[in-house]
Amino acid sequence: MSSIEDFKAILKSSEPLAKYSYFKIGGPAQFLLEPRDADELQQVVLCCVENEIPMRVLGGASNVLIKDSGVQGAVIRIYGDEFAKVQIEGTTVTAGAGVLLSNLVSQTVKAGLAGMEGLVGIPGTIGGALHGNAGGTHGDIGQYVTSVSVLTARGEKFVRTADELSFSYRESSVNELAILEATFELKQDDSEEVTNRMKKNWIMKKSNQPLTHQSAGCIFKNPRGMHAGALIEQAGLKGTRIGGAEISDRHANYIINDENATTENVLDLINLAQNTVSEKFGVELELEIELW
Repeated sequence: MSSIEDFKAILKSSEPLAKYSYFKIGGPAQFLLEPRDADELQQVVLCCVENEIPMRVLGGASNVLIKDSGVQGAVIRIYGDEFAKVQIEGTTVTAGAGVLLSNLVSQTVKAGLAGMEGLVGIPGTIGGALHGNAGGTHGDIGQYVTSVSVLTARGEKFVRTADELSFSYRESSVNELAILEATFELKQDDSEEVTNRMKKNWIMKKSNQPLTHQSAGCIFKNPRGMHAGALIEQAGLKGTRIGGAEISDRHANYIINDENATTENVLDLINLAQNTVSEKFGVELELEIELW
């Protein structure tokens, strides 16, 4: 029977997760492992299954809030060159789960392929973006996917094709333990026009989102036909602070880590926003971020 200690080349014990998180908040992982390729990732998962060690997979950590006490078990980080490959053949694009979404956007735009330019400014990796169907006003990543290669919590690899995939608002049916890579089908377009659309989208985002602060993107999903940020603003909570965390005065659906915030500070603001919006407008705000 293999032991987690057998992976000492890629293992860190009691590793603080704050340094890997966009929020720059969070306690330690009991075990942090950074497999160098898909085969090693599979071996790590099989070892954890054998030893009954709970697992979580971390990508760009741009959409997670990690509790101050940390995470028991193994946190497996999808990171490194083998997971960060992009291949473009005509209008078909294949990207590893560890590819930064920003990198995929810039590479496809440069190749004169339309579709991804609407996702500019969204942080994180392809794996996380697919799991949560990242997107915005100009569309979601899921609409371009033709297949996804996954690894299950039992350590089995398989490919899910388009007819086995479904994507909805900030959700997808891709719920296996880990995404390995994905294939997208885009449309040929004039490179200059796609670049201009990307730049326009980026300018719009920069003007109304607190991109210079540590955050985890939008905290809440938009209720049907409404905007969570507008509801929080109308509830008079813009700029509200608890400890080092603040509901952004630029966009009320962002909570920023202004100065040494704790997860507890952020959770207190989340509860305040949910309770106040529920009392004032009868609307229940649902989290878009994941709580670990």
